[in-house]
Amino acid sequence: MKTTRITWAGLFALSILAAVSCGKLDVVGTDSVKSFDKVLNQIPQSVASDEKNGGWSLTAPDGGVRFIWGKNYAESPLYDVMIEFGDAPFIDAGLDPDKLPENFARYDGKIMVGAKLGQEQLRYQGEATPLASYEQIVKLKRSVIGYHMAMDHYGVNLGGGNLFEWAKDMDANDKDIVFVLNPDPFIAAGADPARIEGWVFATVAVDDANGKPIEVDKILKPFNLK
Repeated sequence: MKTTRITWAGLFALSILAAVSCGKLDVVGTDSVKSFDKVLNQIPQSVASDEKNGGWSLTAPDGGVRFIWGKNYAESPLYDVMIEFGDAPFIDAGLDPDKLPENFARYDGKIMVGAKLGQEQLRYQGEATPLASYEQIVKLKRSVIGYHMAMDHYGVNLGGGNLFEWAKDMDANDKDIVFVLNPDPFIAAGADPARIEGWVFATVAVDDANGKPIEVDKILKPFNLK
């Protein structure tokens, strides 16, 4: 039995464009940068350079999961955007890690899943920073940035139904950051998602590619940073 039911209409809605003068303003892309900057500034002690993965990491308050994004796609050793999380709660829930698909990597008690965005040699005007590297995603790989209207979240699509989301306005939201996993690969590898300690197994309402509402299952790890 699922532990939680959440109605999230349009979990990862497509971008919204607003016409401005003779051009167009990418509202989602622009505002996502502003809100991501606020998240970074809210927990600066949890944001660090990650040389092993060729990028930056944002560690959750419980230390059990990280969002990682690359500094330079030409040099990323694995993925350019990814989630890394401890494998122990999943193994305790029945997971056989050896049965996970090839897009999952595992080392030192951690599981990683994410996406390779490209092979570009990224160029920066000035110093590479966590925010500047996120701005590169918006500039070069805009299609992976979305807006979840029901929760008022922006997010990065990590592929395979996996996401990292954050609040557009932390003052008006009690879920400032959310790590989102597709449960299907874990179920196929033997895990009972309802038994994964520290994560929430939830039914989520989303819009399909045609805008039709459907329900899907997700494994979630939300945090209030305030």
